[in-house]
Amino acid sequence: MASIQLEREDSSSPREQESPRSPEAQVGMKVEDLWDVLEPKLSPTEKLNACFESIHVSAFPLAPSSQVIEIKSDTSLAEAVQILAQNRILSAPVVDVDAPEDATWMDRYIGIVEFAGIAVWILHQSEPPSPRSPSYGKAIDAAINGITNAAGLGNLGPEDAAMTSGNFFEALTTSDFYKNTKVRDISGSFRWAPFLALQKSNSFLTMLLLLSNYKMKSIPVVDLGEGTIDNIITQSSVIHMLAECSGLQWFESWGTKKLSEIGLPTMSPNQIIKVYEDEPVLQAFKVMRRKRIGGIPVVDSGGRKAVGNISIRDVQFLLTAPEIYHDYRSITAKNFLTAVRDYLEKHHEDSPLISGMVTCKRDHTIKELIQLLDTKKIHRIYVVDDNGNLEGVITLRDIISRLVHEPRGYFGDFFDGVLPLPANSRV
Repeated sequence: MASIQLEREDSSSPREQESPRSPEAQVGMKVEDLWDVLEPKLSPTEKLNACFESIHVSAFPLAPSSQVIEIKSDTSLAEAVQILAQNRILSAPVVDVDAPEDATWMDRYIGIVEFAGIAVWILHQSEPPSPRSPSYGKAIDAAINGITNAAGLGNLGPEDAAMTSGNFFEALTTSDFYKNTKVRDISGSFRWAPFLALQKSNSFLTMLLLLSNYKMKSIPVVDLGEGTIDNIITQSSVIHMLAECSGLQWFESWGTKKLSEIGLPTMSPNQIIKVYEDEPVLQAFKVMRRKRIGGIPVVDSGGRKAVGNISIRDVQFLLTAPEIYHDYRSITAKNFLTAVRDYLEKHHEDSPLISGMVTCKRDHTIKELIQLLDTKKIHRIYVVDDNGNLEGVITLRDIISRLVHEPRGYFGDFFDGVLPLPANSRV
């Protein structure tokens, strides 16, 4: 499979010579102004912390209107998948249609629906129901509508691939069960009740820590007076902001460090979570669900070389175009990648799945990595050795976590009133 290796760029690129003018770069200029006046005895990390603590979230550029999407609680799961896929977003806040007009934001929303939660729902349909489960009756109805059991509760292996055939997904997406399941019905997959949110007066430091240490991929910014969402800040938008800061003193002092100098990647090769190319594709989503990660490499039979990457958002291709797998006796991870690439190329759609694996080496700089992640619009990059063997993975969260650190006791009572759902919550 084709792969993209990070190449060195000319250090005197026109982008750095020009004065930054984008809204994201203006944020970088605010940091630059603060950087110059802060106590010189502070370490670079302490200075960055102080700079970002002094800037309010209200200064962050507004997300495109296509990314600030709300989904009503009575929307069907099928419609929700289409909305997320068409707008190319990972998640969306869910509005309670029964909430009163004067409801606070905490009463107006019931949570955030995301592809990760939808993957949980799919996996639940592929597991044998328990007669004691409240959803047992629904599962029986689903079976009547042609949805067959696809896997057991344990790990799926190559021998189970035939059980996850294209027929399963065609039957699932054409069933009344799928069309009638509402977003509120999968609320057990929501991470928070309703969700963590920022106010405009919160600091950039708070936002960056939530996106890194607390593994949030996006954070709504709420208007307390109106009880509505004004902006949504994502990990990707922060990486874009950093890319726009190229050439600024504070960014260059941090961004020119090599990955190995700042402790990236954080894992050893034997710690990489992966799926083999001959395993059922549902195994990839099952592992992502269990490990709470957003993507996973697909490796060859030797286990060292990656042939592709599957992210949690790719679950959309099992639901929006199940017909592309119809001719496959089984949907292995390799078949999934092949079918989706053919589908995207046929429909002239741009996607990281078409461009192939994106890799780098330990001697690349954090700046080079940020620019590549921003250009390719991807969420992770794989670190390889000179022979192309996997050595690690670096995510957007890893990069943000190296930019700032969390002071002891920083969040105080910030999380009060917004509760994480139990770890064993499920649909």
